[in-house]
Amino acid sequence: MTHDSQDEPGRRNLDTSVPHSARVWNYWLGGKDNYPPDRAAGDHFIATFPSIVEIARQSRLLLGRVVRHLARDEGVRQFLDIGTGLPTVDNTHELAQRVAPDARIVYVDNDPLVLTHARALLTSTPEGRTSYVDADLRDPAQIVQKAAQTLDFDKPIALMLMGILGHIPDEAQPHAIVRNLMDALPSGSFLSIWDGVNVITGEALEAAQEDYNEGDADPYFLRSPEEITQFFDGLELLDPGVVTISHWRPAPDAEERGNLREVDALCGVARKP
Repeated sequence: MTHDSQDEPGRRNLDTSVPHSARVWNYWLGGKDNYPPDRAAGDHFIATFPSIVEIARQSRLLLGRVVRHLARDEGVRQFLDIGTGLPTVDNTHELAQRVAPDARIVYVDNDPLVLTHARALLTSTPEGRTSYVDADLRDPAQIVQKAAQTLDFDKPIALMLMGILGHIPDEAQPHAIVRNLMDALPSGSFLSIWDGVNVITGEALEAAQEDYNEGDADPYFLRSPEEITQFFDGLELLDPGVVTISHWRPAPDAEERGNLREVDALCGVARKP
């Protein structure tokens, strides 16, 4: 089993007095790695927009479908998962190494709690490797430099930005950040994104998000479908293109399980030519 951390988790002070997006998300998923301020922020959001719990659930199902497709059907053996959040059931490395035991995964996050739990809970197959980088998405050069200690940047890599780009405001140039990351990856690599939009439920989500952003948690900025699609400029989108997360290659029994409901989150997966 190869499992390492390139940074000492928890070296920054862990502030549990204010909500953190990773812990709020963990709460919505039914996890236990959260604190009263996280639960209060999560409950307040649910009161205005109850469907956020469905978005959280659908996002986990999507992660499974994307990683399995990339590892099984596209032959990807390297994954760079930025903004991974707190470990839960079927994390990226578990999904990928179930298909390909020799897969290598680098997780990137900047929350001390996330990294502490990653070190304690995430493991790897003997053939593969997992690594954890303490870095911010706003610094793609640092991410690439540290990830290169584990991943071979001469071979295809799947860049996973799942529910994280909404935390980057427009003034921080999120599209440029994604371009810089993809520029560092070789031909045959993949970009996978999902993020929140406000096109289905309208004002309820917008009101809940604005209220959330006015609190102490990291703000999250909803984008239009056109803005989400722009992240894939210059890449080859896989079918079915940019769609609501429940409709990206759903499982055959998705409809009978009630998993085809449209939610305010879009996703896409694209290949670098």
